[in-house]
Amino acid sequence: QVQLVESGGGLVQAGGSLRLSCAASGSIFSINAMGWYRQVPGGQREWVVTLTSGGSTNYADAVKGRFTISKDNATKVVYLQKNSLKPEDTAVYYCNLVPRLNRYWGQGTQVTVSS
Repeated sequence: QVQLVESGGGLVQAGGSLRLSCAASGSIFSINAMGWYRQVPGGQREWVVTLTSGGSTNYADAVKGRFTISKDNATKVVYLQKNSLKPEDTAVYYCNLVPRLNRYWGQGTQVTVSS
């Protein structure tokens, strides 16, 4: 059974940094593209970044140059390093496959950036 568990969110001032983690169980980690998504209250859940099984990355324009995705194959953890945070980065962040599968959504982790 596949499970994705996000952690690492919190409250940070604008310009600060956070690193999110997504612990993955099951066999999806090494064979699927993984990604991060985010959702603001009342908004749509939007794609943020993709990391393919081959190591290629693709970032949404809003985060390009500030966020970095990586993974540790040994521990099956996907990371999202977030630098130069802005108030508009405030959201609940989720990891999932790319393309997303609804049955794999976890509880997410809240990131709040104060101005």
